[in-house]
Amino acid sequence: MSPGDEQGYDYPETGHTRTRLPDPDPYGGAPRRPHRSSSRSLVTVVGVVVLLIAAIAFANRGEDSPGDGTTTKDDQPRAASTAASGTKPVDTKTGNVPTGFPHTEQGAQSAAANYAVALGSAEMFNTAWRHRIVDTVYTPEVAAAKQSAMDSAYSNERFLANIGLARDGTAPKGQTFVSRVIPVGTKVTSSEPDATTVEVWYTSLFGLSGEASKNPVTESWYTTTYKLKWADGDWKIADFQQKDGPVPVGRDQTASTADDMTKAVEEYGGFTYAR
Repeated sequence: MSPGDEQGYDYPETGHTRTRLPDPDPYGGAPRRPHRSSSRSLVTVVGVVVLLIAAIAFANRGEDSPGDGTTTKDDQPRAASTAASGTKPVDTKTGNVPTGFPHTEQGAQSAAANYAVALGSAEMFNTAWRHRIVDTVYTPEVAAAKQSAMDSAYSNERFLANIGLARDGTAPKGQTFVSRVIPVGTKVTSSEPDATTVEVWYTSLFGLSGEASKNPVTESWYTTTYKLKWADGDWKIADFQQKDGPVPVGRDQTASTADDMTKAVEEYGGFTYAR
């Protein structure tokens, strides 16, 4: 993961979402703010027009089938890749992390999505909560190796100062620290009875919300590949890799005020995900 980020501050690696430390950094990575283009409005308008034309054509088609009036299985979208399975989320937690996932591919996908949320949360900046999260989502041997490294990363004073947090990881008075991951989708890339590789595509929010904030909340997009193992009766992370994107084209929407952003973060809770 290459160094540098346009806002001038770095984030530590949370275990799934890219965060960065001052060089040299054993964790690496940082969210990037999408570059705005003067032609974005035109692109947005053209995109909307194209979508409307496609929607009208689809609606007018009704129940008619393409071609010779027959349909094949290959003509239909794959429900597994576009729709929820209908499986209910787990209702058990260890600390604040959902646990107890089924020993299935769907269970592995659900675990990966929920673990991404936990590892990207603001609680990772609190030592006690971080230890619980790491012990919960990683295999025992990996958790033991990561605890000391993460403690060193998250207690780095230069890093904390760069993102505007106090030495204990708390936000300045009158500001709210935002660190959230919102999964968009998951897919299995390899599967064995006790080992499954899952990709999680997600967007993340990171920054300080408040009138005096010099690091406003920004949005980034990533895909993290989790290698999961079945251990202690649940799916656990054995390893992971992260890459940027896919990143959608941003719209010319007016950024919310600091007050609105703070209220949204405080009032809107998260979810327990199920594939």
